[in-house]
Amino acid sequence: MSLFRKPLATLLREAQGVIEHYEIATAAPIVLWQELGEADALFDNRIAVARNRLQQHTTIVAACTPRPTIRLAGVIFVEFPPKLLAILNPAVKARYRVAYSGRGAAKSWSFARALILRCLQAPIRALCTREFQGSIAESVHKLIDGQVNELGLSQWFTVQRDSITAFNGAEIIFSGLHANVSKVKSTEDILINWSEESERISDDSWQVLIPTIRKPGSEIWVTFNPDSLSDPCYERFVTSPPPNTHVAFVSWRDNPWVGSELNAEREYLERVDPDAAAHIWEGQCRAASNAQIFRGKYSINGFEPVIIAKDGATAWDGPYFGCDWGFSQDPTTCVKLWIHERNLFVEFEVYAIGCDIDRTPALFDAIPDARGHIIRADCARPETISFMQRSGYPRIQGVEKWPGSVEDGIQRLRAFEQIIVHPRCTHTIEEMRLYSFKIDRLTGDIRSEPADRHNHVIDALRYAIQPLIRRNRMGALAFIEMEQREQRAATAVG
Repeated sequence: MSLFRKPLATLLREAQGVIEHYEIATAAPIVLWQELGEADALFDNRIAVARNRLQQHTTIVAACTPRPTIRLAGVIFVEFPPKLLAILNPAVKARYRVAYSGRGAAKSWSFARALILRCLQAPIRALCTREFQGSIAESVHKLIDGQVNELGLSQWFTVQRDSITAFNGAEIIFSGLHANVSKVKSTEDILINWSEESERISDDSWQVLIPTIRKPGSEIWVTFNPDSLSDPCYERFVTSPPPNTHVAFVSWRDNPWVGSELNAEREYLERVDPDAAAHIWEGQCRAASNAQIFRGKYSINGFEPVIIAKDGATAWDGPYFGCDWGFSQDPTTCVKLWIHERNLFVEFEVYAIGCDIDRTPALFDAIPDARGHIIRADCARPETISFMQRSGYPRIQGVEKWPGSVEDGIQRLRAFEQIIVHPRCTHTIEEMRLYSFKIDRLTGDIRSEPADRHNHVIDALRYAIQPLIRRNRMGALAFIEMEQREQRAATAVG
């Protein structure tokens, strides 16, 4: 039917519907925070009163402790673990809001949620920082975007490639500190700075960042997993916190939504190494030890492999893939790495405890291009290798082992000037920290053989470069030439 043939009453109803839809989509939501010590029932009653007084199309966003099943039309409940809600409530004025913990405490997404709500409340400008950020993918951009959608708040936000903006003009921007000191120093009008993975932030970066956040009433939010008592972040905010600092220590026990996957990893580590579990899951600081095999040999940094030589830069050699099979409750792992200028670069990892064999191909698919390259695997599971070959991984192959192959592999890995691990490879980073030589029980002497734990990703790294180890410590050039021959031969067979 033509527009001009519709009855006037119909046109008016349709126009009214468009107006109402626009009002609902653009009306500013009302954000209510549960107050410190306020009982759930009292806060719920406060929400109900506000709901009755507000216009129907106005949405209430309620920041609260976890609710079992309560739902109310026109109300979006944003839940927080109680300890984190207490330090994030804007009614409690603070210059620094700090949360530190072990893994699985829900602190990162709690801070993301709080930042989203603060942007709904006022047109603030927020800066999210971390020490190393080579690209926007290495920031908390994806985390915040995910929380906006999960909470049902997307109608009030616009997610752009490098920033996130709210309907009222609030803006969230992202930056690394290590390589952008001058840029961060010149950033203006920041009300909230959130620094994630702050255990990696250097003292120099803190000295630049803190004076930069100078707007009246501005706040600095800090989240981190403790590593060492001597880390600048721990000393600055836990050992000797500045005035007007609110600090919360949380753990997986404070997270009512901790999932079965995280519980499986925690229980596994508690079983094989209680000391490491205390550090990783309970948030206890780790003491540096001369027994650490890769101490001083690795660093954590973002990078982009140079695949095609250009602008005078030589292409990196690789990629190389290695995997280690899980036995019973041990993890199945796979890594993708590169070699360039006597350095080893770990770009991707996958890691799953109790991974059934039929789920392993999908696990490996999380690593880009894994199906298109040779993957060197632990030869102890020929039936798993055969299954993978039939499941779209025809170029996976078992490695050769010999007496002393583990020690030879460690020696070869340590022969690289540096092992650079991408920040997303969290389990590789953990094993680089924790993999150690045995210590004599009676004398405390460091022995020459490695302890058989925290080595699943390390084993995958050894397997990936196994020909470099196997061929009597062949040079990198000979290794690359041999790789190219094997690649051509495999392609010809395929």
